[in-house]
Order: sequence, then structure tokens, then C-alpha cells
Amino acid sequence: MKKVFLSAITALLLFSCQNDQTTDASSPEASAIALRGCASQDVLTAQLKADPTLAIRMNEIEAFTTEQILSGRAGKLVNGKVQIPVIVNVLYKTTAENISDARIQSQIDVLNKDFNALNSDYNSVPALFAGVKANVEISFVLEKINRKSTTKSSWGTNDAMKKTAQGGLAPTSPTTKLNIWSCTIGGGILGYAQFPGGSTATDGVVIDSKYFGLSGSGSAPYNLGRTGTHEVGHWMNLRHIWGDANCGSDLVSDTPTHNTANYGVPAYPHLSTCSGTPVEMTMNYMDYTDDAGMYMFSIGQKSRMAAIFVTGGPRAAFGI
Repeated sequence: MKKVFLSAITALLLFSCQNDQTTDASSPEASAIALRGCASQDVLTAQLKADPTLAIRMNEIEAFTTEQILSGRAGKLVNGKVQIPVIVNVLYKTTAENISDARIQSQIDVLNKDFNALNSDYNSVPALFAGVKANVEISFVLEKINRKSTTKSSWGTNDAMKKTAQGGLAPTSPTTKLNIWSCTIGGGILGYAQFPGGSTATDGVVIDSKYFGLSGSGSAPYNLGRTGTHEVGHWMNLRHIWGDANCGSDLVSDTPTHNTANYGVPAYPHLSTCSGTPVEMTMNYMDYTDDAGMYMFSIGQKSRMAAIFVTGGPRAAFGI
């Protein structure tokens, strides 16, 4: 079990001393991505370097989150639910990138299933973790689709797709709506998200168009919409389950300590060599497994997500 509480100094180190790797979106990309790539941590690193006050805001959010969880108030919204209006911004150069309304709706459907324990593989969670698997009880409603033809072949991870001046589409009402961009990212990246505390001008989730929603066998093994689930988890303040460090912490008490990211569909049980040799929760949405290999959030993750929506939280405007 991992401790949720971090001292102010430890939290400051967490958000100001991240991995310095950057994503090269101009590098050649294989026809099929073999290993899941999420750039959320790299994007956060760049944002922290560009804005020293971001670490302060994120530490304040972390302290608030811890307080809400320890007090038992996390998840106790005024009317007992969170419904997320979604704006999808499609940037396309090719016909394939101009994904259909049906594909977009399929992603919304996947989010609603995965965040409400309605996914068909939810009951595949092993008995060891059955007591902590969670119905997050957050729903999503597609409100609008914006489309824009561009001349760009790939967008990278510097948020250019979110900026009109750089040929992208600016977010719509980001304090009350989840903006999701669909475009070709490049560099082997499937998607990335902005954590709570970042600028509203760039807030939201980016998903490569090839892996958006139910994208067909050509995008396997990332064709079941779980890239969206993973990235929205980040947008709701979840970290990677291995804490982006060997035997690191994801700040959740009921997820086992992982050595590092897992790929493919690991055979169960997959043991960690971290302290206590725990069985890793490889089927968690915040690991790096194939879409077919991830199918649960934990109760601790639910509490962490819920905390950002309560009064005073960074996404309180979404609580209804």
C-alpha cells in the first residue's frame, strides 16, 4: 500500500523535478505503434519549466485533494453527480483524419462505460482486486464537434493544435467543458492530457485520430477507445500507476506499487519486485497495456478524481 499524503516539500519535488525527456514529433513513425506512448508527463515537464507558478498551483491542488480524501468529503457533490459536457475539435489534412461523427460518439460511449463500470470486461478483474474496483460514476455528454482542415501532417506535443494562431482550434469554455482534440500527433504518441492546475488556454485532452474511439482493426491493439479513458484519467488528476519512476507512487493508496509501465496484455499474476513483491494491477486504465488489457479504476483513484470536482476543487464547475 502507498501513502497518499505527501509533505509540502515532497510534493514540490514531485511537480518540479520530473523526467526531462521530450517528445520528438518529427521522428519517423512506424506504420503501427508497438508500445503505448502517452506524453502527459513530458508535457507537464515542459509546462513546469515554462511556468514556475504551476508547481505551486499543483501543490495546492495536491494538498486540497489529500484533505478531501482524508476527511471523507471527496465525491460528496451538491447534487451527487458529475456530468461532463464534451467539445471535440477535429483537425484534419486527410480524409482518414477527418473522423466521423459515429467514431466520435463511440469514444463518448466508451468513456461512459469505463467510468461507470459498464464495460463488458469489468467483471474480468481478478478476485485479488475485486474489492477495490470502482464505479467512478462520472458521465460524459457530447455537446459539439468542431472541424478544421489544416496543412499540417503532425502536431507534436507543444499544444499547437489548441492555438488558433498556430492553425489549431482554441478550447471552448474550458472551465466548464472538456475539450478533446483529434489530430495526428506524431512521434509514436497516442495521446496526452493536461493535469488540473494548468492554463485554461490549453486545458483538455489530445488523442491521435488513429486511436480515437472504436477505430477498427487497423489501429489494433489501441482500437477500443482506452487511450481516451487513460488520458481523461490524467485530466482528472490521476498519475501513471507506476508513478513515472521505478517503484514510484501514483498517490493512490489501494493500487499496488509497480516497477514500471506494463505493455501488451500481461499474464496474471504479474509480480512486482518492489517492496513486498505485490501483484501489479496491470488491468488498471493508468498502466500502459493494450486497450484489451485495461479495464478498471480503483476506489482510491475514484476518490482522487472526485476530489477535484467538490467545492473548492480545480474542476468544481463541472459538479452539478
